[in-house]
Amino acid sequence: MFHLKRWFGIREEVGGFDRILLGILPVLAALAAWIFLTMGKAEERAISPVILPSPWEVLLSFKTLWFQAELSRSVVASLTRVVLGFLSALALALPLGILMGSFSRIRAMFDPSSVFLAYLPIPALVPLTMSLFGIGETQKVLFLALAFFIFLLPQVVKAVEDVDNVYLQTAYTLGVERFRAVRHVLVPIALPRIVHAMRLGFGVGWTYIILAEMVAADRGLGQIIIVAQRRGPREHIYLVLVVIVAIAYLTDKLWVALARRLFPYVEARP
Repeated sequence: MFHLKRWFGIREEVGGFDRILLGILPVLAALAAWIFLTMGKAEERAISPVILPSPWEVLLSFKTLWFQAELSRSVVASLTRVVLGFLSALALALPLGILMGSFSRIRAMFDPSSVFLAYLPIPALVPLTMSLFGIGETQKVLFLALAFFIFLLPQVVKAVEDVDNVYLQTAYTLGVERFRAVRHVLVPIALPRIVHAMRLGFGVGWTYIILAEMVAADRGLGQIIIVAQRRGPREHIYLVLVVIVAIAYLTDKLWVALARRLFPYVEARP
């Protein structure tokens, strides 16, 4: 029996089976709408197959995507760029964020710059990095590094700042000097949140990989989408989007597993 109140309960716990079922419903609805809009012959469809191919046509194009578009090599190329960009950004954002979150004067020094970066439109970095670093592999990695850095820095700062002052006061009472307090108190307590920020930040790279590979990319998932948009087949666009989401989902699960192993005392965030 349908109970309206069950659908609008505020902050009620949803069981595992209900959670799975409710999560599937929008997917099934979208798939049904997709099938309905792409039924029949090409000239009879509500939306042209040039714009929106049917789910079956998309699945059938996987063979050409794998062999002709070299999907596996493109996945490796894009993943390599994302990882290199992430590590490059982390090498700067992590120590700077810890310093800003720990020392007020350093925070005051870099705050205006971080605020400026926070409001900077990421797509605008594409022509900027191209003018500075050309159109080669360096530009793609550094563009992603900038995108990662803009996201990670305020997250690391907040993770350190959110550490309760009671821990610092206890450390000072025991005679711990300030730099050791940062190393042995602030950073260890903030580390679970920092890793969580890294997990979220790593997903940022997959949202910008298409921008990074728009120009002069020999291979990559973004390059496949650009080629498919210009020359076809359009089915490749939808398949690559699914591949990107799948990779991002799997890497997110790896981050969750890492967090649970490193910090078993902290409940992993979904």
